[in-house]
Amino acid sequence: QVQLVESGGGLVQAGGSLRLSCAVSGRTLSTYAMGWFRQAPGKEREFVAHIRRSGGHTYYRDSVKGRFTISRDNAKNTMYLQMNSLQPEDTAVYYCAAGTGVILSSIGNPTQYDYWGQGTQVTVSS
Repeated sequence: QVQLVESGGGLVQAGGSLRLSCAVSGRTLSTYAMGWFRQAPGKEREFVAHIRRSGGHTYYRDSVKGRFTISRDNAKNTMYLQMNSLQPEDTAVYYCAAGTGVILSSIGNPTQYDYWGQGTQVTVSS
């Protein structure tokens, strides 16, 4: 059974930083392409970032480019999201997701992912 567990969320002031982690168990991380999504109250879940299985290619939503960095350590079975220059509009529950057949044209589609974590709250105060 594959499990994803996020950690690292919290409360931070605007302009601050957080690093989220997603620990994968049950299968080796290298099996999966990985993504981060977020969901704010009253809004739909939205794509944040994606990293291919090898870690050689990364993709971001426009609003986080230059501020967020997705990475993975396959040896540690862990994926990360470094978030800098956080803004109040980044407030949301952040979810990590894993998929074996995520096609490049659909990395922002939640249905492409097979497994999800329980989410970690990120709150940015102004």
